[in-house]
Amino acid sequence: MFSSSTIAVPKTDKVPRHVAIIMDGNGRWARNRFLPRVAGHRRGLEAVRTTVRGCAEAGVGYLTLFAFSSENWRRPEEEVSFLMELFVVALRQEVARLHENNIRLKVIGDRSGLEARLVELITQGERKTAGNTGLTLTIAADYGGRWDILQAVNKMISEHPDKQGCYSEGDLAPFLALSYAPEPDLFIRTGGEQRISNFLLWQLAYTEFLFTDELWPDFNSKSLARAFSSYRSRERRFGRTSEQVTDMQRQVESKTPTR
Repeated sequence: MFSSSTIAVPKTDKVPRHVAIIMDGNGRWARNRFLPRVAGHRRGLEAVRTTVRGCAEAGVGYLTLFAFSSENWRRPEEEVSFLMELFVVALRQEVARLHENNIRLKVIGDRSGLEARLVELITQGERKTAGNTGLTLTIAADYGGRWDILQAVNKMISEHPDKQGCYSEGDLAPFLALSYAPEPDLFIRTGGEQRISNFLLWQLAYTEFLFTDELWPDFNSKSLARAFSSYRSRERRFGRTSEQVTDMQRQVESKTPTR
């Protein structure tokens, strides 16, 4: 179990351990080219492949992608149907490739509204890759941050009714959808919008945010490298002062053996 950033200072490194991304701008990418919106979603899948490969090669441990939010059901029925079908196609095509590259697949969200064939493919993909030890790729589908917190609270109360309201973060943490992963170090949103849109409300407490105007289908290996460069330039204080952070770094460096 990974500790909460509001309870303890997490370990940080030059490469983010966990990257979370809102993949925004598919529709606008298509509209700019006088194409139907679905063409943008199809092209966005290429950006997913590039990002997964780039994160794995860089040594990122966890990558979480916001594929479909609880609120995306409000979109036109034709687009929603296409997105669900694209998810089916992607699972059928990509799971074997993920497995070959030692990548573990996880899917978080409310599966009750998904078609049975999609749920079965998700289950099969998670089972097939469960033993892999490389990058953990999480797809958030029919996911919402508020849903996540509420379902975790309900499960916690059901599991520990004896506490009668005296609950702690530690009690809640095991029931959150991303309980198997550390909190994200870096959050990226493409498409120019600057909001988190009900994504990982609990987990983003001390995450570094990066908003870019680049549309998701245009996001590539250079885009990812720029994001990592921006991350490395940040001073992550977690409530401490800059002086405290500097002193801690000096202590670590003084204990590092020289060759």
